[in-house]
Amino acid sequence: MTAIPPLAAIRVFEAAARHENYTRAAEELGMTQAGVSYQIKLLEDRLGEPLFMRKGRGRVLTAAGKRIAPRIAAAFAEIESAFATLRAEDDAVLRVSAPHTLATNWLAGKLGAFQLARPGLAVQLDVSDRFVDLESGEFDLAIRGAVSPGAGLVSQFLMRQAFLPMASPEFLERHPVEKPDDLAHVPRLSPGDIWWDMWFAKVEHGGQIGMPANAIRFDSQVLDGQAALAGHGVAVLNPVMFEGAVAAGRLKPLFPCAATEARAFWLVYPEHKRRSPKVRAFREWLLSEVRASAGADPWQLLVPPEDGARSGAC
Repeated sequence: MTAIPPLAAIRVFEAAARHENYTRAAEELGMTQAGVSYQIKLLEDRLGEPLFMRKGRGRVLTAAGKRIAPRIAAAFAEIESAFATLRAEDDAVLRVSAPHTLATNWLAGKLGAFQLARPGLAVQLDVSDRFVDLESGEFDLAIRGAVSPGAGLVSQFLMRQAFLPMASPEFLERHPVEKPDDLAHVPRLSPGDIWWDMWFAKVEHGGQIGMPANAIRFDSQVLDGQAALAGHGVAVLNPVMFEGAVAAGRLKPLFPCAATEARAFWLVYPEHKRRSPKVRAFREWLLSEVRASAGADPWQLLVPPEDGARSGAC
């Protein structure tokens, strides 16, 4: 089987055949006329017969050139159509990766508004705490909970991780909590969570808060929140992640003082996605939603962490 001639020469032939003019082909392809002539000569030498002949000051196709020109033009049109289809499909889908708690308790409930604003753009949400490889092209962008967004990606600070004790009104009727020391005498959910230690270090309390016996322990904030909603105890939660339950009166922050940790939420995406219209649209929408959730920002969510330092005592 005869090998296919160099694609660069074929592309030059297609343009020259369409214009029947080397100069116009050169202008279209960003080449010199000599470069076009060289590629045509290369192709003719490969085929063993001429494809153009001079006619006056111009060039016309030979019989051989006329036989192959329509099929080559159709082949390039098919290639262009394939890439256009791929671009159209890519422009119509936004693939987002987000950590479990944020995706489940905050982002998923807001995406409907984004879809209404952008009806031509479908959002595919991957709920995972893993750090996906954004350079692979599987995802357009990701939201990450991390101390820093990492190198090699465009990043946008979203909000800090704030947390404080929260419980259901039904639970508080059975177990009144008026001061931090009262938490030593009521069921606490996942009491071994580092967030409890960080919050107690933030507030002033008089006694030693020990580890409750027979405590319920979960491995995610989502499960802690669901257990708190069911009235099983006090959970230490990010109030923004449960803003719907707080607004509906199903969960109540017990104290005005929240603690924050070194990690924050960041929006990240590859450099080549910076000018993508769908990425820009999602970034602007997401930032507006973060500002709306923070409101007057009583938890200092919108204050970027500085060197991972946590704020002082309340």
